[in-house]
This record gives sequence, C-alpha cells and structure tokens, in this order.
Amino acid sequence: MRLVLDTDVIVSAMPSPSGASATLLLSALEGRVSLVANVPLVIKYKATCFHAEHRLALGLTAIEVMAFLEKFAALMESLGFRFLWRPWLRDPAEEMILEAAVNGRHFALSPPSFGIEVLPRAEVLRRLMS
Repeated sequence: MRLVLDTDVIVSAMPSPSGASATLLLSALEGRVSLVANVPLVIKYKATCFHAEHRLALGLTAIEVMAFLEKFAALMESLGFRFLWRPWLRDPAEEMILEAAVNGRHFALSPPSFGIEVLPRAEVLRRLMS
C-alpha cells in the first residue's frame, strides 16, 4: 500500500509512539506500507511541524522536531513532478497532497479518474490488519 500522509498525521505522530498516526509511521518502518511525498509536501510537513504553536503544544524542542523529521524523511520515497493538476481541489492547500498521490502512481491518469482513495487513519490501519 502506498500512502501520502496529510500534515495532521505527521503532527499527531510526533509526540508519541502510540496511536493511529504513529502506527502508520511504524508500518512504513516495518516495510508494510510505502510513504510517498513530493518536495512541496515535505516543505509543508517541515513548516507545520516547526510552527511554534505545534512545538509548544507538544512540548518538543526544535532539535527534537528536526530529529523526528529526519527519521520520517528517511522512510519516504521522494517523487518528482511528472505533471501538475492544479487547480483541482476546493482547498488550494491540499493540492500538493493530491499531486503527490497522483505522482505516486506508476501510470498516468486523466483528472476525472485519479483512482485515489482518501482514507481516514482508522481505515488504513483496518486494511493493514486484514
């Protein structure tokens, strides 16, 4: 299973090795899933994780956040830009997630038939366990 993670999954996984978000990252570490991302999405992950609001709420130092992000980045398959689909979604901030998901596929799809599922963490975990 190839996954593109939304930023909230990364932020949720940072403070604790338990929970659905952390389990997804551990599944990647174990090789049960592949994480894919493109450069804009990795920049978004970094900016969000380093945001003072998140660091303070999680009680993490900048050094701890950087260590987490380095380990997380080592799990990801980096994607280039084979095509840009923008604008496609109502929320422009989510476009880079769609681009990473589309580019993570190994074939080109026309926009109306991306064939990509958007799943909550619990559903991804359910599928991994079955």
